[in-house]
Amino acid sequence: MNTKTNSGLKIICLNRKASFNYFFEDLFEAGIILKGSEIKSVRDGKVNIADSYAVEKNGEIVLINSHIATYKQASFSNHKPLDERKLLLNKKEINKLIGKMQRDGFTLVPTKMYFKKGKAKIEIAVAKGKKQFDKRATKKTRDWNRDKARYIRKTS
Repeated sequence: MNTKTNSGLKIICLNRKASFNYFFEDLFEAGIILKGSEIKSVRDGKVNIADSYAVEKNGEIVLINSHIATYKQASFSNHKPLDERKLLLNKKEINKLIGKMQRDGFTLVPTKMYFKKGKAKIEIAVAKGKKQFDKRATKKTRDWNRDKARYIRKTS
């Protein structure tokens, strides 16, 4: 899914499920610490962040449950696919995120992973979970917009 946008970002993977399951409050761009075999797999596009989330550990933000496939050519120095990965943020941003998670009950959800000037970045959303009726309303408006576009195309 390596698509290049006009802003110089090479998108590696998207988390489409997150926008359906959560309301987004803020978006943060964070660097991610990767090993050599991990970055090779990321460049191949073998990444899945659909079920991942971020938590606070020892004053740092850590990405959990993100799947980066093992790199075939790396022999003994290969990585674990579901390893925890540290995110690179400023101390001020980390404190803001920790405060939102503890006080307001928000969750940190990755929305997309991309390359920016050759560096792997991940976009983290401060999100609140949707209830079942919110999901139904989202699906209803999406279906209506699709049908409305079909009706307009037929009449013109």
